[in-house]
Amino acid sequence: MKHNKKNSNAKPSQDTKFTTKNIIIIAILVIITIILYFTFFKSESAVKEDKGNNVVNKEMFSFKREGELTLINSEGGFIKKIDVELAENDDKRTQGLMYRTDLTNEQGMLFIFPYETYQSFWMRNTYLSLDMIFINSQHEIVTIHKNTTPFSDQSYPSSKPTTYVLEVPAGFCDKFGINVGDKIVWRRI
Repeated sequence: MKHNKKNSNAKPSQDTKFTTKNIIIIAILVIITIILYFTFFKSESAVKEDKGNNVVNKEMFSFKREGELTLINSEGGFIKKIDVELAENDDKRTQGLMYRTDLTNEQGMLFIFPYETYQSFWMRNTYLSLDMIFINSQHEIVTIHKNTTPFSDQSYPSSKPTTYVLEVPAGFCDKFGINVGDKIVWRRI
């Protein structure tokens, strides 16, 4: 009886070559897909949907202390001092407090505009209800919108031209007695 040995130097069959090529192509496609996913989809949005609950990348949207702001009543008396993040260019003003999930009564965002004009804000992609305080070039509060509606496209306009808008947590104005006619003093740190 003759024993049939396979030749170890034999070339792989056509079927084996085809399978190897397919595996290599699939592996390359998987790697490219993973790279594209993390490059484009993850970096474009810090918000992910998780069964209807919004999850936010807190590192990207955390408070940055850039200034201090003091609120003074119409008689010149001290009301409250807070830390503020400054929104003084178009990108920062457009982003505002969108996607933020926490803001304390010791923090706010001060929007600074290059000239005094009527301003109007909305709450698109804003998780927190806010008090919006519109302030003219003489640092006097001219309009207050309290307890704004999160995620709303409703317009919250100023009643007079303003240079500054201060956003603070909802209830802030009632809690500290902030009124139209009160003033602000702020400084960059």
